[in-house]
This record gives sequence, structure tokens and C-alpha cells, in this order.
Amino acid sequence: MSQTVLDQVPVLSMAEMSKAEFAQAFGQSFQQFGFAMVRDHGMDPGLIDEGWAMARRFFNLPEDAKRRYDAKYNGGQRGYTAFGTEIAKGASENDLKEFWHVGRDLPEGDPLAQTMPPNVWPDEMPEFKPVFANLYREFDRVGAELLSAIALYLGLPERWFDGPIYNGNSILRLLHYPPVSPQAPGIRAGAHEDINLITLLLGAEEGGLELKDRNGNWLPVVPPPGALAINVGDMLQRLTNHVLPSTSHRVVNPPPERRGHSRYSMPFFLHLRPDFMIDALPQCVSADNPRRDPPISAHDYLTERLIEIGLIKKG
Repeated sequence: MSQTVLDQVPVLSMAEMSKAEFAQAFGQSFQQFGFAMVRDHGMDPGLIDEGWAMARRFFNLPEDAKRRYDAKYNGGQRGYTAFGTEIAKGASENDLKEFWHVGRDLPEGDPLAQTMPPNVWPDEMPEFKPVFANLYREFDRVGAELLSAIALYLGLPERWFDGPIYNGNSILRLLHYPPVSPQAPGIRAGAHEDINLITLLLGAEEGGLELKDRNGNWLPVVPPPGALAINVGDMLQRLTNHVLPSTSHRVVNPPPERRGHSRYSMPFFLHLRPDFMIDALPQCVSADNPRRDPPISAHDYLTERLIEIGLIKKG
């Protein structure tokens, strides 16, 4: 029988373990797999259900209605990105998906506003904004709690990450992978690592997400209902000098009999403040693990990577 991630990665409870126990288990899962699964995170299931319903309604709108909110005018950071636009770093084929980005709304006059465009919202769906603004806040809250566990695991003060992520450039992505033909070759989203600090993913009802383990095997990721799948992004890998590794993942086409179904998912890409300098933590540098990367601001690193994946065109 083929293995799944569940055979290797434990599902951790934020409610049933002490903070110290959770931090240890969560950090170990990150260090071993670059990945963890967490339940009892406290996000409102009713709000999550509303989000799924709202995403389906939006992606069912006519193509010309969706393209009114084209994100190409703001570097792909807010609004709609059409089918086939994004490409995994180093890949030759564009991904088979369309998506919508919700970001952080900053107060007027905030010095970071030049790096974060204001949100756009679809006029056709007035209830879209309150639902996703609330979901964004919920992801933000849970993400900060998960990072506090990582801080403890790394021997940092528990709230160490609160400053670096305050007004961070985090993105909530609503993803739709349209149906493909039973004969469709290839995969829906090419193998890649995420750019950000950590990614929190609410599971999709249609499978397809796979994670690459340390032996190079691709393992299906099927979180239990309501659980979050969380993976290390390249920024956390860089900050920890590769002690916590960023893991390759991809979305493969389902079995032929399920290819007529859409797949929806809702990842939250938790980012640092744009002006935060990503530099290896001293406790992650040693004779056996010398410093690998020079310091770089979170904004410069993000810009570099968005150019690589085609969301920002080189000037």
C-alpha cells in the first residue's frame, strides 16, 4: 500500500498538549519534514465554510467579470490572477490554476504602504470582503501562535516573531484548479517551495497535494477534516540557516475518474515585515552548519522570487 504523509507526520493538537510539548513536537516535525499537521487551532468552522462557498461563487463568475480585478497591475499581490499565469521556479509549463489574493490593509500614511497595495474586492459579491477580511485575521492570529511555538523550539523568547511579522506582507490565496480532461498530462501545480515564512493550508476536498520527503519520494498530503497543513517556507529556512528546511510540494492531477471535478484550496502565506532583515539566527550557525546566505530584506527577497515565478515582470 502506498504511504501518505499521515503515516509519517503526526497530527498535533494545539488544545491537548502543553505549550512546551506542542513547541517540541511541532519544531521536530518542521526539522524532520519541513512540514506539520495541526488540529484544534481554534479557527471558526462556520467562517471557513462561508469562505469555501464564497470562493466557489467567485470562480464561477464569467471570465470577463473576474478579469476586471486583474492583479497584473500590482505585481500579482491583490485581486485576480487568471488561469495559466503562474509558473513554478525552473519549470517549463505554467500551472493549471486561477487564484485571488487578499492582503493586509495598512492604515493611511503607513511607511510600508508602498510595498503593499490596497485590497480590491469584487463588486458583484458585497459579502466577499467581510468573510475574507475575517478569515485573514484568523489566519494571522493562528500563524502568530504557531510561530511562538517555533520560537520556543529554537531557544528564542516565546513572542520573538511578533515584531518581525507585525504588519507583515502576508497573503491569503483562494485557489481554483478547474477540471481537466481524463487524458490530461502533467500536473496542476509544479514542484516548488514557498517563498514566505510559513504556509497555513486549509485542506482541499479534492486530493492532489504531494510533499517530497528526505528520500526523494512524493507522499500524498491528506490532512484530517478541519486540520491545518503547515509547511516551512524559504524565508524561515534562510532565517534558521537551513535547520528548518523548506519542503518541495506539488499538486498532481487526480485519478482520471476525478478529473472532471474542480479543486479548491485556501493557503495563507505568512510573511515577515518588508523591512525585516533576514539573517541567520546565531544559534543556527555552527562549525558543522556554517552561515549559508548573506542578509537580505524580506521585501528584496520577495521581489526577487516574484520575478522568478512570473508574477512581476522584469522592468
